[in-house]
Amino acid sequence: MFRYQILIEYEGTNFRGWQIQKKGKTVQGLLQDKISKLLKEKIIIYGAGRLDVGVHAKEQSAHFDCKNKIDKIDKFLNSINHFLDKDGIAILKIKKRGKNFHARFSAKMRIYNYIIINRTSKPVLDKNRGWHIMKDLDLELMGECAKKLIGTMDFSTFRKSSCRAKSPIKTMRLVKIKSTKDKIEIEFRSQSFLQQQVRSMVGCLKYVGEKKWTLRKFINVMNSRKRILCAPPAPPHGLYLTRVIY
Repeated sequence: MFRYQILIEYEGTNFRGWQIQKKGKTVQGLLQDKISKLLKEKIIIYGAGRLDVGVHAKEQSAHFDCKNKIDKIDKFLNSINHFLDKDGIAILKIKKRGKNFHARFSAKMRIYNYIIINRTSKPVLDKNRGWHIMKDLDLELMGECAKKLIGTMDFSTFRKSSCRAKSPIKTMRLVKIKSTKDKIEIEFRSQSFLQQQVRSMVGCLKYVGEKKWTLRKFINVMNSRKRILCAPPAPPHGLYLTRVIY
């Protein structure tokens, strides 16, 4: 058997998330179907993260095993992308890997970016690719709160009730906010995340930016470990899995 890693870009609006579901189109399901047909054998895809409905990927990482070696990588890429193009998916790169490599468990860092479009008029070109917020946001105060999220701690406040992670304790390596014109980008770096953690943190930062919460309120909610106190999560269409580092 031969193991290959693939890097995938996709627009998540029309999918029911990454993971295969009983009903509805998913990225994992579509990839398995198309690659299996191309290689003429049953292929199982393992992804680095289970992205929710509507979440996008600039470079999702996954791997699969196959019986025969793929000799012509360029030809494989051209062929598979031909079949994936109409569904809004592209495989950016394919790389042969050893048996010890696992797209999920070998990951040392995952990078997510959340996009906020902060202006009065609704986005047209960026529709479904960012969270449109009309009210001006206090970026300086949001930045102060973002710093409080960095480190190793219990993130239960930002954890969805259906999350199956063994522990709510995670280590956030970086939370950084930058702004260009009317677009705000928040970057999050950690080895792993809880279900809906990033969107929940963004929702709380938005409350701060709108002056609904003070810095003290944000810290108290974060330290409470009570999900019920969390602000409503940011919508999925502003979230991007940017890169997985091994």
